[in-house]
Amino acid sequence: MAARKFDSKALAKGVFSILVFLVLWEIGSRSKQWIALDAFSWLRDMLEAFGFRSKYLPWIGAIPAPSAVLVAWKDVLFDAGYWHSWYMSGARVFGGFIAAMLVGIPFGLALAVSRTVHGIGFPVFELLRPIPPLAWVPASIIFWPTQELSIAFVTFLDAFYTVVINVVGGAKSIDVRFFQAAQSMGSSKADIFRRVILPGTLPSIVVGSAVGMGITWEVVVAAEMISGGGSQVGGTSGGGLGFFIWNSYVGGSYEQIVVGMISIGIAGYISSELLRHFGKYLTPWLRLR
Repeated sequence: MAARKFDSKALAKGVFSILVFLVLWEIGSRSKQWIALDAFSWLRDMLEAFGFRSKYLPWIGAIPAPSAVLVAWKDVLFDAGYWHSWYMSGARVFGGFIAAMLVGIPFGLALAVSRTVHGIGFPVFELLRPIPPLAWVPASIIFWPTQELSIAFVTFLDAFYTVVINVVGGAKSIDVRFFQAAQSMGSSKADIFRRVILPGTLPSIVVGSAVGMGITWEVVVAAEMISGGGSQVGGTSGGGLGFFIWNSYVGGSYEQIVVGMISIGIAGYISSELLRHFGKYLTPWLRLR
């Protein structure tokens, strides 16, 4: 009952904050038009009295209002290219993310438990990690045989770094007394790995996967913009949400740019929430705190 009450309050706060944001956005987008009216001449005079000239004010009126974005969104909802863009970006994100998990988790655990692997692999890992994933885009386009593989590689990279760092940090943060207790009871290295290291690292893996998923959406969209990949489906680009945004910019449809941006936010939020929800079932002991 308490959990439901908390969830309802959190939901109400979330809805309220979104509504306030939309109202402020609408006002800001239309403020330049409104202040230009004769009815607001007093406001213009007051601003100029404080040294602000109306043409130099930091207007955000160039940004489409939420009402205009909603109309544009309604128009593309029935466009096959828009939903194909969702599918293409989602497939690239989950493909790169799954590859990052399959490679990053074992590699991170190996770095954490083996001094030899850490001594050989960690310096190279730390040397490559600061390189932004987008800096890999030109190289990946050159070295990978297809455009899809180049985008998948860039998508894989940042999630891989995030997962590995969280796995290593999680394994290093396990209380040493757990290892001492297991060794004192005669546990083998395999038992310690299975019963101490894996459960102790699992919460960090869950956190790293949720963070990595959000970063993966950022990277894949930018990679789609730069590489310009995708086939044309229907009246809108089907090459991913990043390509959808770029085509909207080239075509001068600023409302559709915002539609694409909000679509990315929704997709990233849903993906991360699904991982967090799944992580709660993998780590039931954390729900007791």
